Amino acid sequence: MRLSGAIMSEIKFGVFDHIERRTDSLDHLYQGRLELLRDYDAAGFFCYHVAEHHATPLGMAPSPGIFLAAAAQCTRRIHLGPLVYLLPLYNPLRLISEICMLDNLSNGRLEIGVGRGVSPFELAYYGISFMDSREIFDEALEVIVEGLRGERLSHRGRHFRFDDVPMALGPQQRPNPPFWYGVSTQESLIAAARRGMNMVTLGPTAMVKDLGNRYREEVARHKGGPGDLNPQIAKPIIGAIRHIYVAGDEREVEQIAAPAYRTYYNNITKLWLDFRTLPAVGFTPDLARACQMEVAHAGTASRICDELARFFENSDCNYLVLSFAWGGLEQEAARRSLERFVTKVMPQFVDSAALVRAAD
Repeated sequence: MRLSGAIMSEIKFGVFDHIERRTDSLDHLYQGRLELLRDYDAAGFFCYHVAEHHATPLGMAPSPGIFLAAAAQCTRRIHLGPLVYLLPLYNPLRLISEICMLDNLSNGRLEIGVGRGVSPFELAYYGISFMDSREIFDEALEVIVEGLRGERLSHRGRHFRFDDVPMALGPQQRPNPPFWYGVSTQESLIAAARRGMNMVTLGPTAMVKDLGNRYREEVARHKGGPGDLNPQIAKPIIGAIRHIYVAGDEREVEQIAAPAYRTYYNNITKLWLDFRTLPAVGFTPDLARACQMEVAHAGTASRICDELARFFENSDCNYLVLSFAWGGLEQEAARRSLERFVTKVMPQFVDSAALVRAAD
């Protein structure tokens, strides 16, 4: 399938990363990720999104701001951001300062993903009730936006109080770096759209298209209003996340990618299983099944080119966020997959002019 020039001109690729624990040491894990970040930067990916998780092998960057500060120093063009900051776990005044520091350290490349947290167990370890997390999130977000945009901060709410605090730091991007939100339900879609936030979602192509269409309708009704968190963005980004492994041949899928995906499944379900329950979102340990569910792509470059072409053609989505390093994949396996993607897949979807613009 060959895409039209109009579709290709709008396509962007991003990267999503849990930074899962591997068998090597933490310092090697971090250094390996920074090496991959240099490759993402050179290849012209739009943004690197890092997750925040706690008390689980799923996330070895429980303080994403620290990792992104290191990432800002070894990259030049790629945007950087958490997906997401778990706002119920932060003092918003302190987070405002960290956001301002990161936006300036990265020369205005910060993208702010925010959320309340999908795991009640991670919140509980911090003494936060999942039932209270929505209310805390809403209030914290209000405080953060006010603090990023103003010279002084005053707020009195149920969870936070600040009295005429001088905002000594400010972000480089005005009025604030772009805000992002993860969307999987009608409730989360409305919350993101009414605030004009960029959104990413999971799930099969048909679900992505349905959520995207409803999101655009809701954004059109609220864009430019008093609750718009991204007034500087005329057209919010709609993205989808996928795991990917570009193999040299199909044998690699079974020998390398499939076992690594089982490790990812074990990591993402660990806390749920520890508490003898199951996550609300269905996961599978079977990579072949994940590919059928359209949440992963694994195969040769030719096969993946066909699958991504169908995705862009049928989803009405122009931002695909790919996870290259996941589960039990060793560093070199992830780098080989990325190299094949950059040399054999990416050029089929991003024209040379777009890559030149990304490099400027």
